[in-house]
Amino acid sequence: MPKLVPISHRELARKLRRAGFVEIRTRRHPVYYSADRDLTVPIPMHLGDVPKGTLRSIIRQMRITVEDFNAL
Repeated sequence: MPKLVPISHRELARKLRRAGFVEIRTRRHPVYYSADRDLTVPIPMHLGDVPKGTLRSIIRQMRITVEDFNAL
C-alpha cells in the first residue's frame, strides 16, 4: 500500500484544483466539485494537518487512487 502522509488543508485544496475540482462554496468547510464526474467533496479547514483517515476518505470520494493523489 502506498504511503499517505498528513498534509495541510491548503495543500489538499491545491491538489484538488490540480485534479480538476472547483470551489463552489465556502462556509465552515470549503466544498469542491468536479463538473465531469458530478462529485462534491467537503474538506476540513482546521489548523494543522488533515489526519490520514480523513485524507484517505477524501481520496475515496475523489474516486482516485492514493498513487494518483500523491502524483498531483
